[in-house]
Formats: sequence, structure tokens, C-alpha cells
Amino acid sequence: MKKQILFLTAYIIGALTLSAQEGEVINHIFDGNQQAESNEFNGAEMAYRRALSKAPEKPEALYNLGNTHFKEQDFDEAKQRYFQTQKFTENKFSKQQAFHNLGNVFMKQKDYANAVEAYKNGLRNNPQDEETRYNYALAKELLKKEQDQDQDQQDQQDQKNEDEQENKDQDQDQKNEGDKDKDSGQENDEEQGEEGDKDELKKEEGGQKKENQPQQGDQEKEQPAQPKKTELSPEQVKSLLEAMSNQEKKVQDKVNAEKVQGIPIRGQKDW
Repeated sequence: MKKQILFLTAYIIGALTLSAQEGEVINHIFDGNQQAESNEFNGAEMAYRRALSKAPEKPEALYNLGNTHFKEQDFDEAKQRYFQTQKFTENKFSKQQAFHNLGNVFMKQKDYANAVEAYKNGLRNNPQDEETRYNYALAKELLKKEQDQDQDQQDQQDQKNEDEQENKDQDQDQKNEGDKDKDSGQENDEEQGEEGDKDELKKEEGGQKKENQPQQGDQEKEQPAQPKKTELSPEQVKSLLEAMSNQEKKVQDKVNAEKVQGIPIRGQKDW
């Protein structure tokens, strides 16, 4: 009997303690709501945080703290609190409100894709909410517009890249043509130089020929004329021999005559 009384007393004390803690949490939430209505957002935030220190998963405190962050434009903190709200509450109406406000945060951040998903989740929990439905349609429209703009920008960037590549290719082609013309010019210069060298060589050879031609003419002039061979008839030979014999006879007669006269001989010259 005593044990039963002890257990009952412990149960009553525990229930009273739980009720007192729950009452304290509710008081902090009520205090935060009053300060939020007076735009005392810092005081409201502190009150909601005191409530969460007692009950970390209290959906009402999380949701109202998210609203305070949203009004202060601290959107990252607001997203965190709305996400926690829909996680810890089992009430579909509370879930729909958390997803609706979460979608509003994404809209403020122009994150239209996540806004569409948040509103969609809100409608799953409460399909009758017209504000969520309207925001869902608006988010889808803005998302499509953004995607179209992104596609246009991508197309423009692609076209720009293509034009730049085409210009580079044209510049490279012009450079290659310039190099070819330069090489061709150098080859022509070399060929002209070779032709010039050939012409110069021909001129030198022509000059040498001209110089050699007078020398050959002089040599021809210096050479004595060769006597022409003539054939004598037998009669002419006989006459010539008789003439030579007569001449020799005259010479001999003259020599004999000089010897008789005693003319001194001074020296005999050879014929």
C-alpha cells in the first residue's frame, strides 16, 4: 500500500512538473508574440529562444521564430526554422503554413526552383489554400522566364564563342596566307638572283669570247702564208735545169777569170 502511494505521488509530481514546464514555454511564446506585434523583433527572438531552450522541438516557437527572422530579412535563419517546423509538427495545417513561408523565403532569394517545390509541398498538405496555389503558379512562371533567359544567354554566349573562334580561324588563315606569300617572295627573289647570276656568267663568258677572238685573229695574221705547191711540166723542168746549168757556167767562168787577173780573195761568203 505504501509503495502504491509513493508511485502515485511520484506520478502526480511528474505531471505537475511537466505542466509547469509546458506553461513556462507557452508564456515565453506569448511574450514573444506580444513583442513581435510591437515590432520589437529582438525581444521577440529572445523570448522564442527561451521557449526553445525548454522545448527544442516546439513547432509554435520554431514557426514564430522563423517569422521573426523573415521580418528581419535574415532569410537563411528563417529557412532553417520553417524547415524544422514542418519536420516536428504532425498537423497538416501547420505543415502547409511552414512550407508556404519557406516558399516565400525562396522567392525573396529568387530561388524559384526551390520555391516551386516548397509551394507544391504546401498544397499537398492543404490543397484548398488559394494563396499557396497563387504563389505556386507565380513561382512556376518566374522559373520558366528565368530558364528562358538563361537559355538565351547561353545561346548568346555560344554564338559569341563561335564568332570568336571563327575570327581566330580567319586570322590564322590570313597569317598562313601571309607566310605563304612571304615564302613565295623569298623563292622568287632567290630565283631572280640565280637568273641574275646566270646572266652575269653569260656576260662574262661572252666577254672572254670577244677577248679571245682578236687574239685568234692576230695569230692568223702573224702566221706566214704557206707557199702554194705548183706542179711543173716536163718541158718546164728541162728549161729550168738548162737555165740553172747556164747560170752555174757563167759563175764558174767569172771565177776563173778573177783567178787569172790575180784579184785577192777577202773572204768567201756562203750562198
